Amino acid sequence: MAPDPWEGCFWSWGLLLWLSVGSTGDAPPTPQTKCTDFQNANLLQGTNLKAHFLLFTPSDPLCGQLVEESSDIRNLGFNATLGTKLVIHGFRALGTKPSWIDKFISALLQAADANVIAVDWVYGSTGVYFSAVENVVKLGLEISRFLRKLLVLGVSESSIHIIGVSLGAHVGGMVGHFYKGQLGQITGNILPCPSSQVERERERERDHDLEEPLLRQAEGNLGIRIPVGHVDYYVNGGQDQPGCPTSISAGYSYLICDHMRAVHIYISALESSCPLMAFPCTSYKVFLAGHCLDCFNPFLLSCPRIGLVEQGGVKIEPLPKEVKVYLLTTSTAPYCVHHSLVEFYLLKLRNQDTCITVTFLSSSVTSSVTITIPRQQRHGKGIIAHPSPQCQINQVKLKFQPSNRVWKKDRTIVIGMFCTAPLPVHDNRRTVCLPEPVNLQASETVSHDLKITCI
Repeated sequence: MAPDPWEGCFWSWGLLLWLSVGSTGDAPPTPQTKCTDFQNANLLQGTNLKAHFLLFTPSDPLCGQLVEESSDIRNLGFNATLGTKLVIHGFRALGTKPSWIDKFISALLQAADANVIAVDWVYGSTGVYFSAVENVVKLGLEISRFLRKLLVLGVSESSIHIIGVSLGAHVGGMVGHFYKGQLGQITGNILPCPSSQVERERERERDHDLEEPLLRQAEGNLGIRIPVGHVDYYVNGGQDQPGCPTSISAGYSYLICDHMRAVHIYISALESSCPLMAFPCTSYKVFLAGHCLDCFNPFLLSCPRIGLVEQGGVKIEPLPKEVKVYLLTTSTAPYCVHHSLVEFYLLKLRNQDTCITVTFLSSSVTSSVTITIPRQQRHGKGIIAHPSPQCQINQVKLKFQPSNRVWKKDRTIVIGMFCTAPLPVHDNRRTVCLPEPVNLQASETVSHDLKITCI
């Protein structure tokens, strides 16, 4: 099924049917599970909410069971002692099932022993975008009523984790408001809602949502860039994602690639053991410049991670409010990179900026970054992202970028020391420097072996 350029919210339930085998009555009835898929709508149908709740369990992660008003969800395999994860899709321009949802649910159930409930509101999220926005509050109320039924079964509020994608993240925040910040966790990547009604609701819900660890990856033209939760993840700065088209000539992919990258990164975090760790900082530019290297403030040496780690791996209570954290990724799954600080110390001051490109080489990949040493300063630094752990980097290449002397070859030479350290940098014990100063002539590349011990 082709993916839809606009992802929305979804709710669903499961129905267990009992079918008899044979007609003589000699054979006992055999329980059969009827699997229910997402609804399909069209532009003419897309106004009524018509929300379904589909239950997926660890015993049958590929079979969604429709939970009806009259059914007992426990008979469908729901386990009140496990955590419950509700997945809410966003706007569905074409009225089709979200292309990512099956893989998302499977990854959740593979990573956690939990009940997964997908909210299928394809009908209410189809058609004109503003009509879908008008259904956000209605869906939030319907989900809240559904959660109350789960609480009656013994489910604790703290065991409920809402995961919202795009417009579904706004729905999740609405539910958090209705439950006064008592739900366990809300995770979302957020699409702007051009509706005064929803914006008023966002202002009301913020007071409560911030009581929960709401995570966000904002990307591209379809993300918002204001902090909305405890921890806001800005992946690659929160705008253009590596590997996504940068020109509208790419058509559909240009519209959706950046925005939906958050979903694929989250799936990858569930499937991969490589930690997607982020670092608190005031801005993406400051982070790339190497000024935010540790997890101390405000996380006390515990940087947040994307995935199902409890509270993102943050160990302090209460959680801080509205912290921006930044991380880099690769362009393809599993997206995970290791971040390192790279530094160059000039032995002599220069009267102009000095730009040095640093390239890390491992057995299979290379990674590069250019650091700038301002005029009349000795020290420049930056952050380099590499898929392999730092101890697997076997060589570093350094290149002094020439000045703009286009009429003749630049023969300027700079001399300095190169050092690097993996993030987070809590002390100097993990810093590795080349043993001797490096002589760099403009436009020429110098290679050195790196010997870093694995920890």
